[in-house]
Amino acid sequence: MKINPLFYDNEIIKLIMGNFNEPSEETKNRWQNDPDNWVWGMFYYNPEDPRLFPPKRIKEFGWTTNFANPNSVLVMIILILVLLIFILFSH
Repeated sequence: MKINPLFYDNEIIKLIMGNFNEPSEETKNRWQNDPDNWVWGMFYYNPEDPRLFPPKRIKEFGWTTNFANPNSVLVMIILILVLLIFILFSH
């Protein structure tokens, strides 16, 4: 599944997705297919991968968090906190 080039080339999106030093396609495929990078088959943990949100194991399902990247975990915690605050104070 290819992403729209207009969306993908946006520098802000690259910053958010952690794609400035994007690895080669061969490297990404090797990481994606390596079962050692998937904890319990569903949590992506790869310290070599600089991306914050790499594609899920089945790429068509979107992106996942790279739990080996502290910035990725921080972004997820902030997102969860914002959602919780919104839910708690929306009533």
